Amino acid sequence: MKNMKRSHFSGLIKKTGLAVIASTFLLAAPIIQADGHVKPAVVYDTAGKNDKSFNEAVFNGITNFMNDTGIAVTELEPTNEAMMEQSLKKFAQRGYSPVVAVGFTMANAVAAAAAEYPDTQFTIIDMVVDLPNVQSVIYKEHEGSFLVGIMAAMASNSGTVGFVGGMDIPLISRFECGYKQGVAHADSSMNVLAQMTGSTPAAWGNPTKGGEITRSQVENGADVVYAAAGGTGIGVYQTAADMGVLAIGVDSNQNYMQPGTMLTSMYKKVGLAAYNSFAAAVNGTWQAGFSVNGVAEDGVGAAMDEYNADLVSADMLAAVNSARDAIISGDIVVHDYMSDNSCPL
Repeated sequence: MKNMKRSHFSGLIKKTGLAVIASTFLLAAPIIQADGHVKPAVVYDTAGKNDKSFNEAVFNGITNFMNDTGIAVTELEPTNEAMMEQSLKKFAQRGYSPVVAVGFTMANAVAAAAAEYPDTQFTIIDMVVDLPNVQSVIYKEHEGSFLVGIMAAMASNSGTVGFVGGMDIPLISRFECGYKQGVAHADSSMNVLAQMTGSTPAAWGNPTKGGEITRSQVENGADVVYAAAGGTGIGVYQTAADMGVLAIGVDSNQNYMQPGTMLTSMYKKVGLAAYNSFAAAVNGTWQAGFSVNGVAEDGVGAAMDEYNADLVSADMLAAVNSARDAIISGDIVVHDYMSDNSCPL
C-alpha cells in the first residue's frame, strides 16, 4: 500500500490553477457577525432532502446553520436535471447568495448559472467547477471506504463481502476501489462481490434493486455488504437485516437505520460544507476555489456510535485507528480510482 499512486487532487490543483480553501471540517466555522444582506439558498439533487443519505446530510447541516444564526435558508428540490439550472439561475436573479448545489450532477448547471451571474457566490459539493465565483468541495471517498473495508474484512466470517454501488460512474468506482483496498489490507484472501445498480440517475433511488443485489451477494457468501448508492441503500440495509448479515452505510451516519446489523457508515461531512459556505458569507470570508477533504481533515471516516458499539471489537477499532493514522502520515496511500481508472490491489 505504501507505494500506491497518490491522489489525483494534487495534479488537479496545478491543472486548474484554482485556489485551495483552508479546510474547516473539524469544526463548523464560527459565526463572527450576523450579516442581514446574506440570503443563502440550496438546490438539492433529484433524490431530495429526505433521501436518508447525501442530501439529508446537507439538509442537517443547513438546519444547524439556521438554528445557530436565525438566518433562513431557502430550499428547492428539483424533480429533474433541467430544473437544476433553472433553480440556480432563479435564486441568483432574486439576489440569493451563496447558493449551494448538492452533488456532482449539478456541475453543468452551476457552470451555466455562475457564468451568467458572476456576482453570485455558488458552492458545489462533490465536483469542481473552475469559475471565479464558485467554491467547490470534494472528498477522498476512497480513504473513508478503505477504513470501512478493514472493518468489513474483520467482521466477516465467510471470507466474502459485498459492495453495492449506485450509478455506474468513476466516482462510485472510487468508493468500490477504496473498499477493496481496505478489505485486502486486512486480509488479502478475502473475496469482494461488487455490482452497480444502474447507468442512469435512477440508480440512486431504487431500493428494490438494491435489495435484489444484496440478496444475490448474500446467497453467494457475502456476510457484510457496503452500499454507496444513495436511497438505493435503504433496500440494501433492509435486506441485510432480513438475511442476518451486516451492512455498511454511506455519506450520512446511517447506523441508526437498522440497529444491530449496521456495522458502520462511511461518513462524508457534506453538511458542514453547506454550513461553512453560509457561515463564511456571513463573516465576509467566503472565497472561491476548492477544498479536498479526506481522513486527515476528518472529512471522511467510519462512524462509531451507540448503534454499532456492540458490533465493533477493540481489535477492529484499533485497526481502523492505526490505518487512519497511517493514511494521515502517508505510510498508507490509498489508490484513487479516478486518477487512472484502475484499482491495483
